[in-house]
Amino acid sequence: MTDTVPQMPVRRTTLLDPPAEYDRLREEQPVTRVRFPNGLTGWLVTSFEEGSQVFSDSRLSALRPRHDTRPGEAAEAGQDAPFDPVFVMMDEPEHGSYRRLLAGRFTPKSVATRLQPYLDRIVDEHLDAIAAGPETFDFVEAMALPIPCLVICELLGVPYADRDGFHHATQALMDMSKSRAERDQGATWLIDYITALVHDKRRTGSTEGVLAELIQVADAEGSIVTDRQLIGMGVLLLFAGHDTTAAMMGLSTLTLLTHPEQKRKLLADPGRTAGPAVEELMRYLTSVQFGLGRVAKEDLELGGQWIGKGDLVVVGMNAANRDPRVFEAPDALDFDRKIVRHLAFGYGVHQCLGQNIARAELKTVLPRLFQRFPDLRLAVPAQEVPMDEHGTNYGVLELRVTR
Repeated sequence: MTDTVPQMPVRRTTLLDPPAEYDRLREEQPVTRVRFPNGLTGWLVTSFEEGSQVFSDSRLSALRPRHDTRPGEAAEAGQDAPFDPVFVMMDEPEHGSYRRLLAGRFTPKSVATRLQPYLDRIVDEHLDAIAAGPETFDFVEAMALPIPCLVICELLGVPYADRDGFHHATQALMDMSKSRAERDQGATWLIDYITALVHDKRRTGSTEGVLAELIQVADAEGSIVTDRQLIGMGVLLLFAGHDTTAAMMGLSTLTLLTHPEQKRKLLADPGRTAGPAVEELMRYLTSVQFGLGRVAKEDLELGGQWIGKGDLVVVGMNAANRDPRVFEAPDALDFDRKIVRHLAFGYGVHQCLGQNIARAELKTVLPRLFQRFPDLRLAVPAQEVPMDEHGTNYGVLELRVTR
C-alpha cells in the first residue's frame, strides 16, 4: 500500500521567508498530517491560534520518549536527547518546581543588573576590533557567534577558552542532516564536558556562575536536583544559550542590510525603537526551523482534526508567526507593527527561559553595529550568503560584509 502522508515542507524559495507551502496549508488545513524529516509521522500546526493552543493545552505533553531511529528527532519531532534536560521535558507540576530554580536568574531585572554591563563592554570591544581590522570581514565570526558565547560563559561560569569545543559539539547535536549516532557524539561531548566542569567546581569550591549556584542547590540536603539533572540543565543552557541567539543575530543583521528603510527606523531613535524592532525581527524571522513538538496524552480535537492519544503534534512557529488572521501583511517587515505577542519563544509555561537574554543581546548589538558602521553593506549578493538549512535554527553560516 502506498504511503500518501506528505512530507513536511522544508524547502525555502526566498531567503528570509519560511517555506511557501505553509501559506496553502494554513489556509486549507492548518492542522495537517505530515511525515517529518526524521521519518516519523504526526501533525503539523501552521496557524497562530491552534499553535498557541498546543503550547498551552495540558492534554498535550512535553514529556516525549526517545526513539533511536533517524536524524532530527530531538528538535523536529520532539524526541529526547541522550541527556536529561529536566524541565523542558516535564509537565506540571514537576516542570514548575524545577524551572523555578532558574527563573529568577533570567528575569528582565536580573539580566539588566547581572549581564547588561558586561554585554555593553564586550560589544564595544568587538566593535573596536572590527574597526581596527580589515574592511571586509565575516560578521558571524566577528560578532554573531562570540557575543552569545561570551554571555553564556559569563552567566554559567564556563571558561570561554572552551568555546570551540562546545560550539562544534552543539553544531553536531543540532544538525538535522546528520545521523542519530553523529548527533549523539555531540551530545556526549557536552555531557562529558559539563560533568568534568561540575566535578572541578565542586573540587575548587567555585561560587561563580549559575552552574556553581545549581551545584549548591543539588548538594543541599533533601534537594530535588540529582547530578544527572544538574548536568542536563548545564548542557541545555550551554548549547541553547548560544546557538539560538547567534543564529538570530546573524539573520537579523542580514535582514537589516536588505531592508534599508527598516534600518533607518531603528537608528532614528534606538532607545525607543530597538525593543519593537527586535520583537518584529523575532516574529518575521522565527529562526526555529522545524518547530517544537508535543505528544497527545488523550484523544482530542484540534483545528478540525481528531488527534489520537500518543500522536505527535508539532507547531511550525515560523508559519504561525506569518498568520494573516493575526498579523496584517505578515510577510512584510514593519518596525512600526504593534505586536501583542508572537510564538518565536514558544508560549505558555514552557516559553523560552532565556528570551530576555536574547532580547538584551539583540537590542545591544544591532543598533550599535549600524551606529558605529553606518555604511556597512553586504560583500556578496544576498542570494549568495550561505544559509544553515539543516540546523534546528535557520541562520547564516557566514556573513561577509564591508564596513
